[in-house]
Amino acid sequence: MVMKFYSPEFKADAVALYLSDPDLTLAEVAEDLGVSRGTLRDWVRAERSRQGELGTTMSTTRKTKEPATVSEPTREELQAEISALRTELKQVRKQNATLAEERDILRKATKFFATEMTW
Repeated sequence: MVMKFYSPEFKADAVALYLSDPDLTLAEVAEDLGVSRGTLRDWVRAERSRQGELGTTMSTTRKTKEPATVSEPTREELQAEISALRTELKQVRKQNATLAEERDILRKATKFFATEMTW
C-alpha cells in the first residue's frame, strides 16, 4: 500500500469541512475527498486535541464550536488578489477565444474535406 502525503492545508480543509456540517459523516467526507475514513478520523482527533477537545471516540457527538477565526484580509491583500484574478481572467478569455477560433477552423476543414471526398 502506498503512503500518500497530504498537505497541512488539505488536512485543515478536510477537518473544517467535516466539522462545519453536523449532518455529514466521516465516511461521506472521506469518500468525497478520496481519503480513508480512518485517516480523516485521525486528522479530526488531532485537531480536537490541539483545540483541547476530547473527541476520542466516534460515538461522541460533535461539538458545535466554531473554527478559530482567521484575521480579515487587509485592503492591500484584497486589491492584490483582485488584480491577480483580473489578470487570470484576461488570460482565460484570450485562451477561450483562441480555442473557439481553432474549433471553427476545424469545423470548416471537416466540411471542406467531407465534400471533397465524396465519390
